[in-house]
Amino acid sequence: MNAVYPVCAPSVPDWQGLDWSRVNHQVKRLQARIVKATQEGRLGKVKALQWLLTHSFSGKALAVKRVTENRGKHTPGIDNNVWKTSKAKANAIASLKRRGYKPLPLRRVHIPKRNGKTRPLGIPTMKDRAMQALYLLALEPVAETTADANSYGFRPRRSTADAAEQCFICLAKRNQAQWVLEADIAGCFDAISHEWLVDNIPVDTSILRQWLKAGFVFKNELFPTVAGTPQGGIISPVLANMTLDGLEQALATAFPQATRQGLKMNMVRYADDFVITGHSKEWLEKEVMPVLVGFLAERGLSLSQEKTRITHITEGFDFLGWNVRKYGEKLLIKPSKANIKSHLTKVQEIIKANKTATQPSLIRMLNPVLRGWANYHRHVIAKDTFARNDNRIWLMLWRWADRRHPNKPSYWVMRKYFKTRGGRTGTFAAREETGGNDEIQLIREADTPIRRHVKIRGGANPHDPAWAQYFAVRKKQMKESMPWRYRVPDGALAEA
Repeated sequence: MNAVYPVCAPSVPDWQGLDWSRVNHQVKRLQARIVKATQEGRLGKVKALQWLLTHSFSGKALAVKRVTENRGKHTPGIDNNVWKTSKAKANAIASLKRRGYKPLPLRRVHIPKRNGKTRPLGIPTMKDRAMQALYLLALEPVAETTADANSYGFRPRRSTADAAEQCFICLAKRNQAQWVLEADIAGCFDAISHEWLVDNIPVDTSILRQWLKAGFVFKNELFPTVAGTPQGGIISPVLANMTLDGLEQALATAFPQATRQGLKMNMVRYADDFVITGHSKEWLEKEVMPVLVGFLAERGLSLSQEKTRITHITEGFDFLGWNVRKYGEKLLIKPSKANIKSHLTKVQEIIKANKTATQPSLIRMLNPVLRGWANYHRHVIAKDTFARNDNRIWLMLWRWADRRHPNKPSYWVMRKYFKTRGGRTGTFAAREETGGNDEIQLIREADTPIRRHVKIRGGANPHDPAWAQYFAVRKKQMKESMPWRYRVPDGALAEA
């Protein structure tokens, strides 16, 4: 049977009765056909298959499921509407129609950044999010097939750990590049040319143009959008990635004899942050930079002057929260000082904001933060950093505990809040508030094992059936090395 559900599916389906395994199978089958057509250069076939997917019942159902189960499911757009009930979700499937569709303006909010500035975030309505998710199902197979091999941001089955490992591959050996161009694009999401997107992104241009020109509402005032793709839209990361895809090819075209001439040219990109390696500072500055500037200018983009620099590998550079630097002939990747400071500041803020909280409550608030940060850095040289963080956090907790009992001696405070567990003294632990003998302990970052990450292959495509066996083996390996990513309740399946 080619179709999972008939084309004339009921106008209001039974949400609870949907067979999600069959829905996923239908969507994946169409996505695999889109990949094959893209590889063969059959653009007309790609367009026809995308139309079939965006008008299919399975595609619409999966799009609604995504926007009603992600982290933003409780955040409304300007219409103050969210889909919480099964009936609302079922009605939403029936409402996703191209004919007569007109997106509403975005709700603009500002998210503070670490440098004191703010990042504008545009929140679409639930229906607009679902429409974007639907068209993303049809666009992502094309994006993954045509993407740069060393692009790792906002892509399925790829992560910052892959980018870090590629940096190690490009820089670790003695005879490899010594100079690095650290590039950052100024306001990437807000500056991309609408004309370039409409002319070059293989998706329904009428729908895409409406999303780009929808405008946004801030303080009850409507503002037009003349450039950029909104941060907050589900499809925006893929649009930004496709805008920057082709940079590797542009460099290869500009320097066709790079390997023979010993230019030591490599590129590693994560979203709009990327590094380009080279044999000399002058070559990166006078020859690579013009190619980069020209490539970005076609798309309405430019480099950030304050964040773009050329550094020697012995001085090191920060990338994705890590510091990459050569000490003598040995390349080490460690957590960056700025990232460590930000992490400890966050921990301190949690402790200060909960001076009167119970010990078990404080531990429950801190453990996810400590575990998440340690797991992020567990693939680099971080053991000493973990131990230093543990010491600093212990001192913060000691001050928190000592302040609560100003009239008690230190040994009393130590005995009440810090226990000896597993032969280790000073463990911040307490019995659960529910009673009984159950105990909760503050985790130690130093207990996180360091394991080297295996980088994903450059051409691996999760939508291509030819790579199915590779991803099956990789999922098993990742499950063994990062079990917390697959620890899900009620036996549900976790995404690889």
